Amino acid sequence: MAYASVNPYTGEVLKSFPDATDIQIEQALEASHNAFLVWKNCSIAERGAVLQRAADLLRARANDYARLLTLEMGKITAEALGEVEISASIFEYYVKHAEALLTPQKLPVADPAEGEAILVHEPLGTILAIEPWNFPYYQIARILAPQLAAGNTVLLKHASNVPQCAEAFEQLLLDAGLPVGAFSNMYATRQQIETILNDSRVHGVALTGSEGAGAIIASQAGKALKKSTLELGGADAFIVLRDAELKKTVKWAVVGRHWNAGQVCISSKRMIVVEEVYDEFLRLYAEGVAQLKAGDPFDPETNLAPLSSQTAADEIRAKIREAVNYGATATEVGPKVPSKGAFVQPTILTNLTPDNPAYYWEFFGPVSMILRAKNEEDAIVIANDSPFGLGGSVFTADGQHGVEVAKRIETGMVFVNHPTSSKADLPFGGIKRSGYGRELIGLGIKEFVNHKLINVMDIDAPF
Repeated sequence: MAYASVNPYTGEVLKSFPDATDIQIEQALEASHNAFLVWKNCSIAERGAVLQRAADLLRARANDYARLLTLEMGKITAEALGEVEISASIFEYYVKHAEALLTPQKLPVADPAEGEAILVHEPLGTILAIEPWNFPYYQIARILAPQLAAGNTVLLKHASNVPQCAEAFEQLLLDAGLPVGAFSNMYATRQQIETILNDSRVHGVALTGSEGAGAIIASQAGKALKKSTLELGGADAFIVLRDAELKKTVKWAVVGRHWNAGQVCISSKRMIVVEEVYDEFLRLYAEGVAQLKAGDPFDPETNLAPLSSQTAADEIRAKIREAVNYGATATEVGPKVPSKGAFVQPTILTNLTPDNPAYYWEFFGPVSMILRAKNEEDAIVIANDSPFGLGGSVFTADGQHGVEVAKRIETGMVFVNHPTSSKADLPFGGIKRSGYGRELIGLGIKEFVNHKLINVMDIDAPF
């Protein structure tokens, strides 16, 4: 696996990194374990102090960190700065809340006179994080902050096209005062991943990535009897009911589909619109998409970035062609995107039916599916007719009714009157082929801890 930083706008190879040697992997494992033996005994306040310094440094150096995101994967400056900020916010969340989240829990027992039972949450050791390129910092922060707060240490295998971001985040934590080895970036190969998972010093793996990668890692972790969490793909439904505020809804639809050039697992990929407002929604949506400006991601006027690589752009165009071959209608929207850079023309797919395989695909780029629903009930059926179950949205003037509809959507997250998004203080994760487990808040900090029962009993209590 070649780790290389390639500017997706210019095609320039900025920097390359050699794969890790087996010796380097062993050194990282040993350093992580040794750091854990120290880190686990640090108080939650001491761990929090490091996380706070990391948050402070992210904000102090925000422009530098954001620039690296733009150079390596093409993220527009405003979105890059937003990613830096949410990463800092995640660190701060655990500074503020880790102690309460990890407080031992007194359990109700049948006969309190016999003793006291408590549940304590203890760190396990080293956790392997395998992360994707679309949010190079945020994806790290989402697993790193809760695990460090819990007392675990983390080994990172990042995507091969964002090696400088991975390197920069490792240095960030060192600058914040984290002990050497407590968080280490490795330019590991796929073969080395299985070696790492089989090592007794590693106690679990968290992966964000494709279904294929998730299936492989889950299998390897299972064979090694290690816990795994998976955050995989998504084809989020964006349900528009007949009473939705249409102009505001369309505005959110354009943003929800095209932020980060559509390269987001929780993008609003399937617009499911009830028949009464379908035609008007389609007209307004096409107009909104046509206003997007593709260009240099460093240009503040640009709001449609190139895809992360030319390969990614080619794959999306090939999937569009295949969808059309199966019967879909593809309509390109807006001014022609630049020929320079890994751009894909914003495209709307209509006339998609369940007999078209593309109906069930995830398009990781600026491609919108617009699906017509007969009514609200049909919209719910269409939304749930997906192998994915990550996020979704319901738009309606009646917020309480939106909640009732949301309860019927088979996903890990549903937003009412807003595209699915991620916040430092909200849980993140899905069901079905979108994976399992949760990241962030209390659910995230407790994914890789030992929930140990300690039961203090009266010596004369019956057996």
